[in-house]
Amino acid sequence: MILYPDLYVNNVKKIEYEMLKQNCIKGLILDVDNTLLDYYKNMLDGIEEWCKEMKKKGIKFCIASNSNNRDKVNSVSEKLGIPYIFFAKKPLKGGLNRAAKLMGLKNEEVAVVGDQIFTDVLGANRCKMFSILVDPINEKDMFVTIIKRPIENLIKKNYKKGDK
Repeated sequence: MILYPDLYVNNVKKIEYEMLKQNCIKGLILDVDNTLLDYYKNMLDGIEEWCKEMKKKGIKFCIASNSNNRDKVNSVSEKLGIPYIFFAKKPLKGGLNRAAKLMGLKNEEVAVVGDQIFTDVLGANRCKMFSILVDPINEKDMFVTIIKRPIENLIKKNYKKGDK
């Protein structure tokens, strides 16, 4: 189903190189809000080290955020040393396809990592990219996201039960 992720993990740091390799994934597109940064703009502990380790193993990165706050996305990009696309308009395909191109990879070689089903997972699946859903790093959300969370929680519950 287009709303189910290919993989569901607790947070970004739970994504392991071996799993990426097994799925022929050479690049990761990362979401920002509630995936790398909490509502208060605190970065997920240990994410810089995780990113460095993945880069050493040859994994490429790009950020694709729906945020229209260029400074916020640029700040995360600089800390992690990876390119970015802000106002990516996920689940539309344009921003995710541009991110794959920036990394020089085919869509099938890319995984999209994010905390929202209706933007990150849906966008990845529409682009024929591997979709990885993570739990939000903080319960506090922006208004638009708060509305969608109950529906996403139902989908997650069915996914965990194996009702794909």
